[in-house]
Parts: sequence; structure tokens; C-alpha cells
Amino acid sequence: MQKFGIGQPVTRYEDKRLTTGAGSYVDDIELANQSFAIFVRSPHAHARILNIETDAARALPGVLGVYTATDLKAAGIGNIPCLAPVKNHDASSIVTPPRPALATDRVRHVGDAVAMVVAETIDQAQDAAEQIWVDYEELPCVVNTDKALKSAAQVWDEAPNNRCMDWATGDYAASETAIQNATHQIDLKLINNRVVPNSMETRGAIASIEEDTGRLVLRVSCQGVHIIRQILANMIFNVPEEEIHVLCDDVGGGFGMKVFLFPEYVATLFAAKQLQQPVKWISERNEAFVSDSHGRDNVTNMKLGLNEKAEIVGLQVSTIANLGGYLSNFAPFVATEAGYSMLVGCYKIPEVGVKVQGVFTNTAPVDAYRGAGRPEAIYAIERLLDTAALDLNISPAEIRKRNFITSADMPYETSLGSIYDSGDFEKNLDDALEIAQWDEFESRRSSAKFRGKLRGIGLATYIERCAGGAPEQARLEVSSDGHITLYIGTLSNGQGHETAFRQIIFESLGVAFDDITIIQGDTDRIETGGGTMGSRSVPVGGSAIKGASGKLIETAKIKAAEILETAIEDIEFQNGEFRIVGTDRVQSFQNVARAAAPEDGGPSFDEQDIFAPSSATYPNGTHICELEIDKDTGTVEVVTYTVVDDFGKVINPLLLEGQVHGGIAQGLGQALLEYCAYDEESGQMLSATFMDYTMPRADNFPDIHFQRNEVPCTTNPLGIKGAGEAGAIGAPPAIINAIVNALKGLGVRHVDMPVTPDKLWQIMQAN
Repeated sequence: MQKFGIGQPVTRYEDKRLTTGAGSYVDDIELANQSFAIFVRSPHAHARILNIETDAARALPGVLGVYTATDLKAAGIGNIPCLAPVKNHDASSIVTPPRPALATDRVRHVGDAVAMVVAETIDQAQDAAEQIWVDYEELPCVVNTDKALKSAAQVWDEAPNNRCMDWATGDYAASETAIQNATHQIDLKLINNRVVPNSMETRGAIASIEEDTGRLVLRVSCQGVHIIRQILANMIFNVPEEEIHVLCDDVGGGFGMKVFLFPEYVATLFAAKQLQQPVKWISERNEAFVSDSHGRDNVTNMKLGLNEKAEIVGLQVSTIANLGGYLSNFAPFVATEAGYSMLVGCYKIPEVGVKVQGVFTNTAPVDAYRGAGRPEAIYAIERLLDTAALDLNISPAEIRKRNFITSADMPYETSLGSIYDSGDFEKNLDDALEIAQWDEFESRRSSAKFRGKLRGIGLATYIERCAGGAPEQARLEVSSDGHITLYIGTLSNGQGHETAFRQIIFESLGVAFDDITIIQGDTDRIETGGGTMGSRSVPVGGSAIKGASGKLIETAKIKAAEILETAIEDIEFQNGEFRIVGTDRVQSFQNVARAAAPEDGGPSFDEQDIFAPSSATYPNGTHICELEIDKDTGTVEVVTYTVVDDFGKVINPLLLEGQVHGGIAQGLGQALLEYCAYDEESGQMLSATFMDYTMPRADNFPDIHFQRNEVPCTTNPLGIKGAGEAGAIGAPPAIINAIVNALKGLGVRHVDMPVTPDKLWQIMQAN
């Protein structure tokens, strides 16, 4: 029974289907009478639209329709909303300008969509798009947040000095006093570089009209169908939710970016409604660079106060966050509450003050990207702690131990209001130090120096908040042969849900994997769902599955007692069998299901449960990176990487480690390679192809030494903590701390990401 249950390293059930070409991604779908859409996008970062000439395009063979903002407005199509407009520090509203699916009077970043062509073939649509002439009056642009706050280039007239918001949390005055009175004051300025999510599968959508009902249907590559339907119905098309059907099959990566409603989905649905036939749009990779939401991109100034024992007495943080040309669905929340509530990290910090200014620029919108604000916050505190250790000549491990929240302190409420339910941060650190052979590092540094290399070691501890918020519903339907169908509102985009959810069901009901079907990504078949984001799927969705399984057992006991001719209270369920307590009289789950089958052919049992988390979960851990820098070229080689993580109780160690590896890969990419660069004069993206935007590859990685330190979560019935984003949170500070350590002999105090060979070579030459 335990071979496929909770805690077992079961290989991914879905992989055979996906690796043999049997997956179904949005681009695999071909509908009858399907047409194709191409978007005409702005070549300018900021310009006034004077005229759009479409006659030549409309006259071409195969062209079915050409649409601009005028058409959408005439049809009453609404703007794409900002769903998380936080308040300014004085409780006033932030600036939330309109975001139409197609630009109206002005374009506000390169790639802003201004028109859409629909044709019988993709080539015809492309030819027609090239015949559309847009008369632009180019306007001054700004891509840098510091310049935006001082610039005459106004992205939105209603946002003076391009300031969208001025948010604050904590007590800025108290933190200022604490730092001024501290024995030691440490300051640091850092840049968290902009990155492009670059999911393996680009975004795509197919819009159509249901023949018998006239309903709008959207097939889309996303991370949650219900949130997209809610926005489309309630805010865009202004129809009841049941009049829109949203579906999603397999998804080739999302990383937060595919949570959102994008302009192309609105426009394709509009066109399908106008034409009364299916319209398909699949993003090209170069299109994705300029039209997907981006991640990170902020500048932070920090001050830290410590007493004579190197214990933190105060922390002050001021961040300028780049929001891009429009507010994406959750952008203000990601830049503020999502991350900065975790700014204290794993440490006791009595006084904290935080200010965040959100700034509009002529760049693509910024929103959640793996970690959604928590990587930015943990990078800030972990770089600041290492800088303090360097300035005070204390070991990075020692300064952290002096300030850790201890396991005896749990549950612990931080000065920013988060309540950590569980964790043992010092054990994570001690285990990681031992695995990484931290104490023997200096001998390895000496050996590297003999070979002409600069060797460094860096650590970072992290904690993040995830898997709270919205409830999740799971429904279990049992057929007459005992086959179980799970209906769940989460949506796998590569994590292995089809395996993990089967393990939870197997653990509860003893049903073989092949006798379980999982239905996701269909608003008609699944009543409600929160989607997959914020590492919530297994902690929240899995808890709902466990709850539904428990209800199913109690319902089935009634039938089992009837078959076994005994009282319900005498029935126990174990290992897939109903048994009279203390006897060998049993009935299998399948037999009971068969006996319970109704004559009308309906399900034998049908149970559901909703799990509403009372609190978030707080995964935590320690990352240690050891690397070498080639003094002649600036090339960085990560030599060893160690991770000790606390994810509470683990469903599947194999899937979990894969998630951690993937997160580290993205964290390494940001730290060493990836940078979405814009030209400050023209606003053109300078890294809009893989020729210029460097992605991490297999040869960038050593073997990763991974260990678990399981401290069960107390806020959900499975005892688990979210794990999907943790690797991307801990990796950047660990890697940058290692680089600064390697350069310590040159007097280097900080290096901003990405630390490219060219940047390192110049630093070494200058020093």
C-alpha cells in the first residue's frame, strides 16, 4: 500500500503521455473552419496614434477581419483591470489607468498591440498585417525608474512624475531612530534586474462560439481558467459567467506569467464573436519578449542597525519598482504586500520601515514571476546581512545565528505581521554548512588560487509565504467499477500534479493510479477553482482532496455496513478495504462501489470538499553556493551547490527535488545571465531574442546536494508547505554572496545582477 502513497518518490505518471507526443497543448488544437490572428505591434516605446490605415489589408485574399481599438470600443468591450490596487501610505487610491486590449490614442511600450488581422491562413494574416499603416507621432520615452520620477516624459497624464503609488508598511520613523542609535549602521543599494519568464511554450489562445448556445469559448494556455473567465465575463464582455466557457489542456510552463488575462485573449474572443468562427493566435518567441509580462525590476536602498553583539535593532528599506507602461493584473500587490511582508526573512528585527514607490515607464508591464515579490525581499535582506558580516568582520553564518528566530519561538509574529507557524532555521543552516564542508573552504580557495581562479562561497537563508488566500474545491466521483474521477480547480503547468494528487488519493482510498482520472482546466466541469499560483496547489488543493476522500469513506461506510450486515460504527477502512473491526470480514472499495451503483448509471459516490486556508504556509531553508571565477575571462563556474529545505511533510521527494532544481536554475539565470535591457533613448528592447538574452543551460550547473528538514506545517491537514518557488528565492542571494566572497581580496562590497563575465572582468581590471 505504501509504494505509491504519500512520501514515496513515485516517477511522474504524466511523463509517458507528454514525452511520447500524446500531450495536448493549445497549438495542437485544430478546430473546424479555424482562422488565424496576427497582431500589429508598436515599434515605438511611446507615441501618439494619429491614424491607422487598414483598407489595403482588408482587400487582400483570405482576410476575414481587421480590428482596432475603435471596433472594440464600439462593441462595449471593457478594459483589462488591475485586480490588486493597493492603497498609498496615506490610504488614498493609487493611479490605475485604463488598459484596453488594443491601444487607443497612444502606445506605451514597444510591442503594444494596435491592430489585429484575422485571415484564413497564418501567412495571409501576416501578409495583411504588413499592409497596415499606422501614423505615429513619436513622443519622449523613459525606461529607467530614477529618470521616470524626474522626467518630462509622462507615460500617463494622470500620474504626475510617473508615480503610480507610494506605499508603506511598518514604522519608518521608529526604524530610523533605532538605526541612528545603533552601534553599527550598514547601508546598501542594489538593483534587482528585469527578467523575461520565457516559458518553453509561448502563450496562445483559440476563441470560438459554441454552435448550439452561442456561448463564447476560450481555449488558452494558462494557470487557472476560473480567474480568466471571471475577468472576461464581469469586466470585459459584461455577461454572466456561465456564458463564457474557458478550457486549458496541457501547459508548457507558466512561472506566474500565465496567470494573467492578456490583451490577445480579449481580442481573439471579440473577433470570434464578430466572425462567428474560431480564431487562433499563438505567440511567436520574439513577440513573447515584448508582450509577455516581465518580472522583478526594482532599485532598493537599505539601512541596517546592529548593536554591539551584532544583533539587528532596525531595518529601513526604500524601493522604486518599475511597473511598466500598464498595470498588469496583480502588479501593485507583487511590488508591495506579496514580497515586502517577508522582508525580515528568518530574523528577529524589532523595528522595520518599508517604502515602495511604483513607477510607470515605457516598458512591458511587470507582474508575478516565480516567487512574486519574495525573491526581491529575500535578496535584499540576505545581501544586507552578508554586507554587515563583511563590514563587521563576522562570519556570514555567525551573524545569521545571532539573529535567527528559533524553533522555540514558534509560532512567531514578525514586526511586519506575518505569523510563522513552524521552522528550525538554525538546523537548516547547520546541516547545509556540514554538507557543503564550509569549515574546509579556505583550503579549497588556496588550491583555486594556485590554478589562477578566484574561489568564493556564499550562503543565504530564506523563508517565504505561500499557499494562503483563496479556497480550493476538490470533487471525487466514483463509478460503478470503483474508478475515481477527481475534479480540481488547480491547473498543472509542469509540476507533476497528476502524480502528486494520485498519491494523496491512493494514500486515502487505496485506488491504483490507473483507476484515477484527473479533470482540470474546464470551467464547465469544475465549479470553481483558484488555479495554480503562489505554490498553493498541493497545500490547498491537496488538502481539499484529503477532505473529499474522508467524506467519501464515511459515505461508502454506509453501503459497506449494509453489505456486511453490521452497524456503521463497526466498519473501519484500511488499505482499500472496508472491514468489520476485529474480524476478517471485508469488502473491497471496488465491491462497495459496485453495490452502490444506481440504476440510472450515475456515479456510485460523489463527494466534494472545500479547503479554505486559515493561514499561509512558510517554507524555509538554506542555500550554499561555491564557485570559481576565471581571472582572465571573468567566467563563473558554479562548482558545488547545497540546499537544505523545510517544506513540511513531503508528498513526493522526487517531484519536490525537481521543483527545487528548476527554481535554482531560474535563480542562477537571473544572478549570472538574464537581463531584459532597454535602450534609454529609444525605448527599444535590446535583448529581445535568444541571441541577446542568455538563458541558463545544463552546463551552468553542478550536481546539487539536496536535503530535507521536515518540520510539519500546522495550518493544513497534510502538514505540507508550498515548494514551487523556493529555489528561485534562495538562489540569487547565495550566488551573489559567493561572488562577493570570491572578490573580497579586491575590496568589492557588492555586485549587481546579472554578474556577467564582462562585468566581472571589468571589476577585476579596475581593482
